[in-house]
Amino acid sequence: MKFGHIVPASFYARDTEHVARDMLGMLLQCTTHEGTTSGIIVETEAYVGEHDAACHATAGLTTRTAPLYERAGIAYVYFIYGMYWCFNAVTRAKGLPSAVLVRAVEPVEGVDIMRRRRPRAHRDRDLTNGPGKLCLAMGITGSMNRQSLQRGSLVIRDYTSYPDSAVAITPRIGIRHAADWPLRWIVSGNEYVSKG
Repeated sequence: MKFGHIVPASFYARDTEHVARDMLGMLLQCTTHEGTTSGIIVETEAYVGEHDAACHATAGLTTRTAPLYERAGIAYVYFIYGMYWCFNAVTRAKGLPSAVLVRAVEPVEGVDIMRRRRPRAHRDRDLTNGPGKLCLAMGITGSMNRQSLQRGSLVIRDYTSYPDSAVAITPRIGIRHAADWPLRWIVSGNEYVSKG
């Protein structure tokens, strides 16, 4: 399959909210020894710095949060609940810790690989409709933390775009702090958007 160009680092070196909105319609692509999987990004959340109580950077600079303080356009992949990886794209300038969490993608490439990795998903729409699910299905792991999103096994490509009329903004979900902040972007009516 042929897809668009890899998104340059400069795309991410902007306000996190704008990056989160503009990532809708882009293609997240991951290549492992099992093959390549990809999906259209249909749900994102912005985490906007140390003042954001839901952002990991609220703890300051630590071993875990260090990628958030690095240059824009790298991966921040972390482990939650002792079970799942979550993928984020680091945004803004170096030293301004923030990122976009990719919460859901619509599978495009490597669907058979995704099904093998997630045998309990009875419907294709359940393969990647959540941040932990999409990482399992696509083979995204902590080994990709801090990787450049412009080269290597994990990249984001231009693919399609959605007009504002097709996009909804809601509070973030699955968090306790700053849960009312409207920093979640979804493609309205897309069946791959996570529940909540």
